[in-house]
Amino acid sequence: MKETRHARTGRDRKAHLSADAERLVAAALGLANSGSRVEDRYWDAQLAQRIERLLDTGHPQSIHDALDRLNQTDSEAYGALIEAVETAAESLVLEVDGQRWDVLLVAAPVVAWTRFRIPSGPIAADTVVSLAAHWQAHVLARDVRFRMAPVLYSVDQLPRDFGELRRLTRRLGQAAIVPGGAAPRLDLKSLPETADMLADGRFLIAAVAVPQDGPLFRWQLPESGEHASRVACLEQWITQARPSIETLLPGCGFECLLPDAFHINLREADRRVRPYAIKAAVHFLTHALDLEPEAIRATIAPFGEDRPDEYRIGLSLGEEEDVAQGVVWPLLGAESEADDPSPLDRIRETLREAGVTDVRTWTDLTEPEYCEDCGVPLYPNPAGEVVHAEMPEDAEPEGTHFH
Repeated sequence: MKETRHARTGRDRKAHLSADAERLVAAALGLANSGSRVEDRYWDAQLAQRIERLLDTGHPQSIHDALDRLNQTDSEAYGALIEAVETAAESLVLEVDGQRWDVLLVAAPVVAWTRFRIPSGPIAADTVVSLAAHWQAHVLARDVRFRMAPVLYSVDQLPRDFGELRRLTRRLGQAAIVPGGAAPRLDLKSLPETADMLADGRFLIAAVAVPQDGPLFRWQLPESGEHASRVACLEQWITQARPSIETLLPGCGFECLLPDAFHINLREADRRVRPYAIKAAVHFLTHALDLEPEAIRATIAPFGEDRPDEYRIGLSLGEEEDVAQGVVWPLLGAESEADDPSPLDRIRETLREAGVTDVRTWTDLTEPEYCEDCGVPLYPNPAGEVVHAEMPEDAEPEGTHFH
């Protein structure tokens, strides 16, 4: 099933869908049950045409309704539809002076961790030029045109609506295609505030444009002096881009991921940040409270309605029942306890790597609960309760919670 980072809505199933939503459901079911690539192409075209029209005209509700219906009734068709919607949001075909161009929105994620604050926001012009040059030289194929947004985005600042994302793809793509064209107009002053996290993803965003059906990345090139594997491209990106990224993330440790398509890298960043979140929380507690990791006790509990959607980890001090720090480990896509290693095994192993040896696990599934005042998740404690994470009053500096 196609992974999605959007939470399940929990809205009631509608008795009647609009005509557009009904056709989306039918096409997604057709694609999920297709027996050939020829039939796949037919259903792909049906979905793309309708989804693009709904996004371009600002009428996405039928898409959301169709996703809700399939989320409740057919997981494979839901995966087919969400993949089609993501494709429409992050890619398009533009025609300029009679030439058709494939445009793809790409992201270069950085997973960062710190005891302080992870920066985000506008990037200085000279740093943008440097990063764009390395991106184009070490990741992209020849003849690709490129335009990078001058922003280091947090997850909270990325477009949350598929229509908004498609508009960003179009603006950056048009700016990439026209040599020397004006920079796209981006409203950087109204970017939302970023939640304070000890470990989180940051994203460089760009559009790449290539004459239709041409290769976008170096790993697509025929075997020649210009061909490079994904691993080689990542190694070059890390080597060349890291000095510039360091200036954007003072006081932070970080890991660079391979630049690739927007949605796949959004999910990959979500996946990679999980162990760093646990390690950063333990590191923060040991330094803020001047104690050893062995003095921390971890309580792990599965949270969800019908099945685990996430694990929450409450970190307590010694024999105390209060939770000083909390971490959420979301399950992505088809992850489940049937995996080897299971998500629970991976959490335990990460805690052991961080030096936490006292680890306790709840067996029962718990319905997700949040603080009524501030909306942050509540975490399991050793006494079997779900509580707010609060640093001790005498702790310095003030604690930051994961949520």
